[in-house]
Amino acid sequence: MKKFLYIIPLFIQQIVYSQASKKKLPCYDLTAVLKVQPTPLYKPHLDASKRFNVKLLKNSGNVQKYINSGKFHKVKKTGKGYRVQNLDYSRAYLVSKAKITLENMGSRFSKETKGHTFTVSSITRTLEDQCRLRKVNSNASLGISSHNYGNSFDISYVRFNGVLKRNPKMEAALEKVLKHYANIGRIYYIKERQQSCFHVTVRNY
Repeated sequence: MKKFLYIIPLFIQQIVYSQASKKKLPCYDLTAVLKVQPTPLYKPHLDASKRFNVKLLKNSGNVQKYINSGKFHKVKKTGKGYRVQNLDYSRAYLVSKAKITLENMGSRFSKETKGHTFTVSSITRTLEDQCRLRKVNSNASLGISSHNYGNSFDISYVRFNGVLKRNPKMEAALEKVLKHYANIGRIYYIKERQQSCFHVTVRNY
């Protein structure tokens, strides 16, 4: 009887350990992720991201490491010319040049539109964040994203001044600002029609 009572706790302990081990497993297959080749349009974004000496962000611990070292900087919820929407699948941190570029773009947009604001819809993501995002958005990247390096962000072109509504005039003003920064070698950007946003990657200028 004593032997039987001893076996039961061991059995329960093994079940708990097994469940805990499963929880620790990443939700992505890194080998499969690395095999996905970027499109020619997207490749410059990834190449630019890798020049900031930030390793691929796999989880929260990686992000925290760069925050602690001073490499990542907090993006304010609101700034001149921009607002950051609630981020469920990304984190409001960027490398210094990306943060400064976002703030400068906001200021320029505000000046050219006499006080209007654009909306930042996504910032830095880990591979685990992308897993969660794919559960609700099948268009989310299956491979490496420039968001995984802390120098990319998305700007909605259907949400200005906190209002979700198409505004061709504001959209044109926003793209004018983006073109300016692209022309002087500060950023790359892509208009993502499925996500209704401009994907912006800051270069290590």
